[in-house]
This record gives sequence, structure tokens and C-alpha cells, in this order.
Amino acid sequence: MIDGAFARWLAAQAGQALLGLRAELGFGDPGALKSAGDKVSHDLIRTELAKWRPGDGVLSEEDEGSRLAWAAEVNAGAVPRLTADRVWIIDPLDGTREFAEEGRSDWAVHVALWARSASAPHGLVAGAVGLPAQHRVLGTDHPPAYPPMTLEAATSGGGRTIRLAASRSRPPVFLTDLAEDVGAHLVPMGSAGAKIAAVVTGEVDAYIHAGGQYEWDSAAPVAVATATGLHASRIDGSALKYNEADPRLPDLLVCRKDLASRLLAALQRHSG
Repeated sequence: MIDGAFARWLAAQAGQALLGLRAELGFGDPGALKSAGDKVSHDLIRTELAKWRPGDGVLSEEDEGSRLAWAAEVNAGAVPRLTADRVWIIDPLDGTREFAEEGRSDWAVHVALWARSASAPHGLVAGAVGLPAQHRVLGTDHPPAYPPMTLEAATSGGGRTIRLAASRSRPPVFLTDLAEDVGAHLVPMGSAGAKIAAVVTGEVDAYIHAGGQYEWDSAAPVAVATATGLHASRIDGSALKYNEADPRLPDLLVCRKDLASRLLAALQRHSG
């Protein structure tokens, strides 16, 4: 199975397991459901990677010590993913808060592949974002068509209203001012994967985040977004880079290409 199709299959398998867990445990104990969801999805993905891609490295949110800056470990040569030619970057359950809330569908499974031989600066060569409660998977093997403008934007002429996906729990403090500056409407959503997926499908026009993230929060969604033809960068316009020694990747912009220069200019004014 080629890597893109494998990523899609993995995300779908993990998603089905998570839906089954939701049905089995219910929502009476959100903490227990979150913990179980992280473990079930992580164990499934790790098992399948070990079986089908045993020579590849892995960076998962649920790996022990994954949030460390790695400085000491790098010096000791104890991080094999940094010398690997191929590394899977996974978030087994993106949006645990939403996963544990009955009726919410804005949570995701992220599976991405970084390769040293990649031509793109971000190094991502395959990826899939599973949206289990929405019964769909977005993947690089069959990337969606470039998204149409939202109906609101398409009918408002030159004064089009941009729709910005925003965190429902941790939006950047400057985002309200930026939205007012560019004439945008904020659309609260859950996980990063769900927000970038909404840009990919055209439900919103852009997603801006500057509140602190890690590589696994954005690798798979960025792989799909760039395969679709969307713009993806840091909020200063520099390239996103993955499989770095320090997995922190605190900010990003994903948007329609025709909005990139306008939003990057606004970010210069408001994110300093």
C-alpha cells in the first residue's frame, strides 16, 4: 500500500476504534473517556506502523517524553527519528475535549509522513486527517479540490467577509483585533485538525494559531492543505518545518492563497 493510502487507512482505522470507544464508555466520565481515547488510538496506530512500516521513525503526542525539547537527548544521540529517512508524525486524538463531549464532531486523528528526500520545505510527503464523527477522511492520496469561496464571501464583492477558524478555548489574544482589521468573522471550532479541514473544504477561509502547538498538531492537516493547493506557513511567513529536534511548532497560518499576503501583513501589525 502506498504511503498516502496507508495514512488514510490508518486514520480511518483509528477513527472507527474511537467511535466504538465513545459508544462503549459513554460521556459520564469525560476524563476517563479522554484517557482511553488517547491510549486506544495511539496503541492501534503504533501497532500497525510496527507491522507495516517497521523501518520508519515515529513521533507521537502520546510517546513518553514527546513534549521535551530534546536538547540533552540529541547530544546523547538518543533520538533515532532525527537520523531516520522517514518519520511518521501522529496525533492519535486531536481535540480530546471535543471527543469527550456528546454530540461534538470537531475532533480528529492525524497521520503524516515526513521524508528526508522531500522537495517541499516542510518535508511532508503523505498525510491524512480522519474526522470520524463526520464520517470522512481527508488525505493526500486523493486531495480535495481547491476550496470554493464561502457563499458569504462570494456574494459580498470587494468587501468580502473572511471567515477565520478560531479556537473555542485558546484563541490568540490578538485575533479579535486582527479580524476587525481585515473585516473577518471568527468561527469557533475545536481541534486544529478540524479547523484546518474546514479551510480545506471551504467552510472557512483561514486558520491562524499562535498559542503554542507541537508538530503533531499540524503535520497531517498541513500535508493535506498544501496538497490541496492552500497556503501554509508560520505567522511570519517563514516555512513550516517538521521532524525538528524540538517538536514545538507554536504558530501557523493556513489559508486560501489569494488571502495569504493580506493576512500575513495583518499578522505583522497585530502579533508582535
